[in-house]
Amino acid sequence: MTPEFIPFDEGEACLDWIGLTDAIAHGHEMARAQVKDVFLYEAENTLLNRSAWSAEMGLAVKCATVFPGNLAKGKPMIGGAVNLFSAEDGGLEAILDFHLVTKWKTAGDSLLAARRLARPDSKRIMIVGAGTVGHSLRQAYGAAFPMAEFTVWNRSRAGAERFVETFPDVAIADDLEEAVAQADIVTSATMSTEPLIKGEWFRPGQHIDLIGAYRPDMREVDDGAMRRARIFVDSRDTTVEHIGELKIPIAEGVISAQDVVADFYDPAHFRRQSETEITLFKNGGGAHLDLMVCRYILDAWKRG
Repeated sequence: MTPEFIPFDEGEACLDWIGLTDAIAHGHEMARAQVKDVFLYEAENTLLNRSAWSAEMGLAVKCATVFPGNLAKGKPMIGGAVNLFSAEDGGLEAILDFHLVTKWKTAGDSLLAARRLARPDSKRIMIVGAGTVGHSLRQAYGAAFPMAEFTVWNRSRAGAERFVETFPDVAIADDLEEAVAQADIVTSATMSTEPLIKGEWFRPGQHIDLIGAYRPDMREVDDGAMRRARIFVDSRDTTVEHIGELKIPIAEGVISAQDVVADFYDPAHFRRQSETEITLFKNGGGAHLDLMVCRYILDAWKRG
């Protein structure tokens, strides 16, 4: 079998945000995939391998290289590729562009949660962080909430201004507290280690989507946010004991692991209970999601 090679632009042209979230939901109807992360280091450089194995969907190995010194040389800091293997015989089915899989996995993960937890009549969406992921969130949320008005906040106004060059219909917020308080949905993708967003700013009925924190020392929201909201995650296995957003407040007794209501493998409980409750979703983005997204991309690619 000759594997398919799926580059970014050609692959993306086949994809649809709603179809992707449906595929992720379907993937969680199957048995939990095995997942494993392996890190190798050489000076300031990193090799990350994220692997997942599902008897029904196959195997995926996502390899990422992080070379911070490349920025000074005018080269990309992050490189990589994703290999997708057959569940039937282990044969290599596809090699997919790393950035394609990461973009659609990250934003699609959050969008599935929002489709289940945010109020369907949400009209004001606030994006915190104007980086690459913020761009993807504008595209993804726009597909599910086409009538919504978008606002972006960024630490530097210059970054926000560059964002609206790509999305002219997005307004710039200068006051984060005010913008959060006015939003129906707040989606945050920053590299912050200290909480930027405070729970005292929240109002009834909001949905909070947290993406940026991925290390044990990183948080985007404070203890007040965790106390006020009903908490959901994409996977308990890859978030509760691994990411600071949950790990720190649990260790300090602010919340307990039992305060996490559900993950995607528990769809019966992964839902909003009332119009007034505040829902909070932590996007952990484990390797099992990479596998589900790879399978969706390959299927869409074959359909043309």
